[in-house]
Formats: sequence, C-alpha cells, structure tokens
Amino acid sequence: MSIVVALTVFALILPAELPDKTMVATLVLSTRFPAFPVWVGVTAGFAVQTVVAVAAGDLVSLLPKDIVHGVTAAMFAIGALLMLRAGGGDTVEEEERELSADIAETPAGPSFRRAALTSFGVLFAAEWGDLSQILTANFAAKYADPIAVFLGAWLALAAVAAIAVLSGRALLRVVPLVWVRRLAALLFAVMAVVTGLEAGGVF
Repeated sequence: MSIVVALTVFALILPAELPDKTMVATLVLSTRFPAFPVWVGVTAGFAVQTVVAVAAGDLVSLLPKDIVHGVTAAMFAIGALLMLRAGGGDTVEEEERELSADIAETPAGPSFRRAALTSFGVLFAAEWGDLSQILTANFAAKYADPIAVFLGAWLALAAVAAIAVLSGRALLRVVPLVWVRRLAALLFAVMAVVTGLEAGGVF
C-alpha cells in the first residue's frame, strides 16, 4: 500500500466533498440526532460506497493502460467542470429543507442504533453516483492500489462528516463554498492534465 497514493486521494476528495450534499446531509442529521451516532452511521455508509467504487475502478484497471489513462483523464476533467458549475448558497438551503423533510418522521431522540441506521440510510442513498464515488473509482483505476485508494477516500469522507457534525454550520458561515469548489476544480483539472499526458506517453 502506498502512503503517497492514500494522501493524494485524501487531498483531492476532501475539498470535493466539503461543498457537496454529503456535508449538508450530515449537518441536517446532526441537528436532529446526537453527533456520534450520526457520524458512525454516515461513515459506515461511506465505507460501503467506497468499497463499491474501488471495486468498479479495479475492473476498469484491467483495460489497456492507455485506455485507462484516457478515461480517467476525461473523468477528472468532467469532475472539474461539475465543481465549477455547482450551485451556491441557495442550493445548500434547498438541500437542507429537502433532507429535513425526509427525516421529519423519525423521532428526534431515538436510540443510538436508530440514529446510526437512519444516518446510514440517508447517506447510503444520497451517495450513489455521486462525484466522489466516481472519482474514487477513477483513482482505483489510475493507481491500481485499492487499499490505499479506499483508505484515502474513506478517511476524507469521514473527515468531512466529522467537520459537519462538529462545526459544519460555523464553517458554512465562514468559508465561501464557491472558493472550495474552485480549489477542487483546479485540483481535478491538474489531475486531468497529468493523466492525459500519461495517456499520451509523455510520462
């Protein structure tokens, strides 16, 4: 397992998820349920999603290297465009309202198990086909190091969940999400260029 690969994946997934619905969903859940069971449920959901993404990326990595690099370069470029086109504060507020409505029927003070399972279900459903899942599959295909990619991606998602339950609302007030999105877009654009050069045989 490469520590460098794990750190690279962590550093790229973290800023992509901070302005994402993942953080908003976790934030909404933590306003209704105790923080720790929310974090446990959310990170368990992330673990399952990340395993699926890494497995998909491993299948792609069986293709010829030039094709793998070409596909991953295109996906990184798409990721950069999606980050730039993501909505602003109004979208965050709309997502908060939708998620609050989804969990409104769950009692506000349930058991640890109920809170964790509710959090798991919300995030498990929300993350299918999410940008971070697609990018995790990309990293798995690019680096062919499933353990490092899994750890990097899952730890980044767990960190975002921790930020959300501990200080998510304060962060949303202080940090302009548009700048976080731009940083993530820049990082993905760099990865698209580097991977494209690898596909062209420059590296």
